[in-house]
Amino acid sequence: MDRRALLAAGGGTALAAATSVPQAFATPLTGSGLGAAVRFNVISDIQGDLRDFGRALDDMAAVNPHSVGLAVAGDITPRGYDAEYAQVSAELARHSHPREVAWAIGNHEFYVPKWRDPGTLSQDTWPNHTTEDSLFRSFHRFARRGTVHAETTFGGVPVLTLGTERYAHYHDPKLWDEVWISDAQFTWLEDRLWHWSRRRKPVMVITHHPLPDTVSGTRNKLYASDYLQADRLLGLLGRHPNVFLFSGHTHWDLELSDWVVRRVVPGTANLSGFTVVNTGAIQTGYRDDGKGGEVSVGGTFNQGLQVEVRRDAVVIKARDFARRAWLKEITVPLAR
Repeated sequence: MDRRALLAAGGGTALAAATSVPQAFATPLTGSGLGAAVRFNVISDIQGDLRDFGRALDDMAAVNPHSVGLAVAGDITPRGYDAEYAQVSAELARHSHPREVAWAIGNHEFYVPKWRDPGTLSQDTWPNHTTEDSLFRSFHRFARRGTVHAETTFGGVPVLTLGTERYAHYHDPKLWDEVWISDAQFTWLEDRLWHWSRRRKPVMVITHHPLPDTVSGTRNKLYASDYLQADRLLGLLGRHPNVFLFSGHTHWDLELSDWVVRRVVPGTANLSGFTVVNTGAIQTGYRDDGKGGEVSVGGTFNQGLQVEVRRDAVVIKARDFARRAWLKEITVPLAR
């Protein structure tokens, strides 16, 4: 059942090494004249941990009561059953939260086929009469839209959600959770990025799987091949210095130094790169085990982000919802 045991080799390769955000991008929160700020939150990987999800919602409401949005970067459910989506909706309704919520699809939304019924794991008989279309329909009903990709705004800040349009194991028995993106989604993404670039707006991109050689965990063999078209996606994002990509999936601890990086993609004429941010996780944290794998952090783990978009900078703060404490923060100036 553990998706970490199911990752298969294959997919896109990295175009260039990511670099930790340099000190020039790590200015303190003392600047003046930055204009009115828009604040929102980003979390990921709830995976059935509804108690911690509720605690996270309560903490976000306490420290960011005027949040204009909540982005959830995938693994909304543990397996993708309609009843599990309903439990997430019910838990959300029990707590204060922004009206605007942007949901991204994750690999756990495709795990129903491993189960003969909700109480009987049966991976040997995969897909257990579950169709690929039914999994997408469940997500679409929950997210109230007809595609995995979508655009919304948080207080005027554009937010784009991306996601796989196939569950890879249905199409290739050697693959499992790898991300496949259609030409239509790529075309849409390119159009929206240029649209907002011409209007000098920073763009928040929400996706579940991390791109290779970016944030924590992505130089580990477990997460090197999550995308079947990594180069193409990097090529689009890498042209825009004011893109902020938020990814989950790894559950790697936000205490790590490479929780935020600037990713420079050769050939894009953007020498400053774009910003990539790890979202932590609501359910269970991990770190490198020093042997090419990972190990659980242990104890109570419940992390996420608060993002503040100012006139000329974006402030990203890592939050421990369990301890109700800030972990770290960084300020990224916007290119003009």
